[in-house]
Amino acid sequence: MIGHVHPDLDVIIVTYNSAHVVGDLLDSLPAALAGLTADVVVVDNGSADGTADLVASRGDCRVVRSENSGYSAGINRGVTEAAPAGAILVLNPDVRLHAGSVPPLLEALSEPGVGIVVPQIQTPEGVVQKSLRREPTVLRALGLTWTHIGALSEYVLEGDVYQHPCVVDWAVGAVMLMSRTCYDIVQGWDESYFLYSEETDLSLRARDAGLVTRYQPRSVAVHLEGGSGRNDATHAMLIVNRVRLYRRRNGAMAAWCYYGLTIASELSWVLRGHRQSRFAIKALLRPSLRPAQLGCADHLLPG
Repeated sequence: MIGHVHPDLDVIIVTYNSAHVVGDLLDSLPAALAGLTADVVVVDNGSADGTADLVASRGDCRVVRSENSGYSAGINRGVTEAAPAGAILVLNPDVRLHAGSVPPLLEALSEPGVGIVVPQIQTPEGVVQKSLRREPTVLRALGLTWTHIGALSEYVLEGDVYQHPCVVDWAVGAVMLMSRTCYDIVQGWDESYFLYSEETDLSLRARDAGLVTRYQPRSVAVHLEGGSGRNDATHAMLIVNRVRLYRRRNGAMAAWCYYGLTIASELSWVLRGHRQSRFAIKALLRPSLRPAQLGCADHLLPG
C-alpha cells in the first residue's frame, strides 16, 4: 500500500495519542481497499504515547512526525507528503473499515458534481449512527433535535434515509473521501478551526463551489468514538467553532442571534447535568477563556 508512484488514492490518518486504536485501523485497510492501491500517510500530531513509533515500525504506511497544529493542519500536511492521487481518503484513527468499503466510495466520487463521499457509520455493536447533518441555521441552534423536525434539527434522524444513497449538506468526518479536484478548489481544510467544525466547513465550501457531499451506504465503517476524549477545553472548542462557522457564512445580525441561541442551548444542557457546557458558556461570554489554539479571543462574537 506504499511506494506507488500513482496510487488510486491517498489515505491520510491524523493521530494524537492513538496508539491503542490506530493499529486496528491500519490492519483493516487491505481488505477495505479490495485491490486498490493507496499511499497511506499517518501524520502524528505530537503524541506522547508512542503512536509515531508504533506506526513507524509497520511496513504498510509512512509516518510524518508533526507538532500539534490541529486536525485540519495534519490532514493538509499529509496530503502534501502523499503521492499524487486523484482521491484523498481521510480517516479518524478510531475507525475500522469493513471489507470492500472503499471501492463504493470511489465509484460514488466519480459521479458528476460530487466532491466528497461519506459511508454509513456504525457502532461496534452494528447500530447505524446518525452521522448525516443539515446546514446550521438560527433555528437549529436551539438544539431541538428531539422534535425530529428538519427545520429545527441539524441531525438527520430519519432511519430510512440511511438505507439509500443521497446528497447531504455535511456529515460526521470520521471517514471522508474527497477528490483532489475538490481539495484544490477549496484550498484544503481550514486550519483555523484546529478541532471541530472543519468537516462542516469543508462540505459547505465545496457545495458553494458546485461540488456536493454524497452518502453511500454500501460502504460501511465502524466508529469507536471518543478516541481523543472530551474535556472542558475541547467541548468549548466544539461550541465556539460552531458559532465561528456560522458567523463566517452569515451576516452579523443573524450571527448574533445564533450566538445567543447557542448560549441558551448550552444552558439547557447545564440544567440537564452536562458539566462541560458550563465552561462552554463561559468561553462564549468571556473571549479570554477560549482555547488559545482558536485565535479568537479578541471579540465577543467569535469569527
